[in-house]
Amino acid sequence: MKTAIITDSAANLSPEFIKKHHNLFVIPLMILIDDVSHRDQVEITAEEVYNQLDHKHITTSLPSIEDLTNLLDDLKKKDYTDVLVINISSGLSGTFNAFRLVFEEYKGLNITHYDSRTLGGAQGYIVEYALELLKAKKTANEIIPLLDELRFKDSMAIYTIETLKYLRKGGRIGKVEGTIGDILKVKPVITVNDEGVYITLSKSFGIQRSLISMKKLLLEKFGSDQIDLTIHYGNDSTKAEALADKLKNDLNIRNLTLSALTPVLGIHTGPQMFAYIARRIK
Repeated sequence: MKTAIITDSAANLSPEFIKKHHNLFVIPLMILIDDVSHRDQVEITAEEVYNQLDHKHITTSLPSIEDLTNLLDDLKKKDYTDVLVINISSGLSGTFNAFRLVFEEYKGLNITHYDSRTLGGAQGYIVEYALELLKAKKTANEIIPLLDELRFKDSMAIYTIETLKYLRKGGRIGKVEGTIGDILKVKPVITVNDEGVYITLSKSFGIQRSLISMKKLLLEKFGSDQIDLTIHYGNDSTKAEALADKLKNDLNIRNLTLSALTPVLGIHTGPQMFAYIARRIK
C-alpha cells in the first residue's frame, strides 16, 4: 500500500514544508481578479492581492477540477494505491463537495475524504498530523478518529481583524454584525465552530483588546500544556513578531511559526488581521 495526502491551498502550508514531504500534494484554490483566474500561492502573491483589493473586483473560486483529476491520474502512474484528502471546511467553501463529486466517479484509487471543518493553519496542523500518522504506519481507518480528536479537542483557531468589510463582502458573516462593528470600532474574535462555520467568540473595543482576549482564550484552553503555535498575519510581520515574543512568556510553546496568510483567505479578512492557531502536544 502506497498512500498520498492531498489538501488544498487553504491549509496555508509553506513551500518548504510541501517540498519536504514527497507524498503530500496541494491543489490551489483560485483567485479571480476582474474575472481573470489565478492559482493561489502559485500564480499570485498576497501582496499583489492586497494592493488591488479595494480597486478591483476580487473573489475566490473553487480549485480547478482538471488540476485534481490530473493529479489523481499522476498518482496512479506513480503506483499510489490510496489517497487521504483533507479539505477546507465544507461550511466555508464548496471545495469539499466539488472534490466529492470527482471522487464518486473516479476509479483506480482508494480515496478517503476528510472535511477538516476548519482552514488556514488549523487545517495545516491536521495535514501535518496525518503525515505523522502515515509515517507511523497507521491506516486510514485508524487515522480519521485521531484527526477528529485533534480538530475537535486538542486544537484552537481564533483570529481578529481591523475591519469586517471584507468578510461582509464575501458573505462570511451577517451584514448587520459587520455594520455594527465598523460603526462602533468593535473588533471580534472569530473561530470556526464544530459545524465548520464562522462564529464570534467575543467582541472588544479595538484590535489590541481583541488580541488580549485571544491570549486569554489560549490560556483557558491549554493552560501549561505544551503546544505548537502558528501566528498568521496579513501584511504586518513586525506586529506578528512582537505578538510572538509576548506569547512565548505566557504559553508552553514547542514550535512557534509566523506565517503570512495565504491570499485566497486574505481576500476575506483584509490585510490587517492576526490569527492564533494552536495544537496540544501529547
